[in-house]
Amino acid sequence: MRRSRLTAYVSSLLLASGLALTGAASAQASQSASGGYVALGDSYASGVGAGSYIGSSGSCDRSTNAYPYLWNAAHAPSSFSFTACSGATTDDVLANQLGPLGSSTGLVSITIGGNDAGFSDVMTTCVLQSDSSCISRINTAKAYVDSTLPGKLDNVYSAIRSKAPSARVVVLGYPRFYMLGQTCLGLSETKRSAINGAADYIDAAIAKVAANHGFAYGEVRTTFSGHEICSGSSWLHSVNWTNITESYHPTAAGQSGGYLPVLNGTA
Repeated sequence: MRRSRLTAYVSSLLLASGLALTGAASAQASQSASGGYVALGDSYASGVGAGSYIGSSGSCDRSTNAYPYLWNAAHAPSSFSFTACSGATTDDVLANQLGPLGSSTGLVSITIGGNDAGFSDVMTTCVLQSDSSCISRINTAKAYVDSTLPGKLDNVYSAIRSKAPSARVVVLGYPRFYMLGQTCLGLSETKRSAINGAADYIDAAIAKVAANHGFAYGEVRTTFSGHEICSGSSWLHSVNWTNITESYHPTAAGQSGGYLPVLNGTA
């Protein structure tokens, strides 16, 4: 009898705790939605690789399957500005994407930094050249992440806070590309491991700068776990010779299953 009562008591506590956490998350999302939502960033934020591109977005390739568009559809904020753009660097965000931010902005999301570190050139080198050339190019990117990227991110994050002083800002990172230890066509295991390490490296740098600014950091490596290239159920494109720009970008499932839950949990 005592054990039954204890079990019931613990169960009730856990249930109450879960309801409280759910309620807090819902309240947070409602507060974010009460103001305008501005979605900033690069191709991972615009939705390259997810299809269903918005014609008026031109070469920015904004997708209706991208995580910002999905969050907007689910939460109906008072306004929605989707300025993320394929190929964007931190300088591009400063020059072209911050216009919609203001005192009424309730939520800002951003994924940025990969292009600054030479994402496209890293992947081109690793696909077309030797293991040693791939690792050398990754080491060059890591050196940039150490020396220059934090200052670039500081500039962007400071500008966001200045223009949107009341907004909740969520910085989302990048997934690892490969499930290791699997037999699949394409790059060597050495290259795959080095590329995953580079993703970890830039994510750590981004998370640190975001924390310094008091911004929330959205960890997507966890949600993409089990859905990397070579997993058999990948949420990332490998090399796409039909549309090369979609290579190594999330699919529609990667946006809805990998990125959106993280934004839901942090917005």
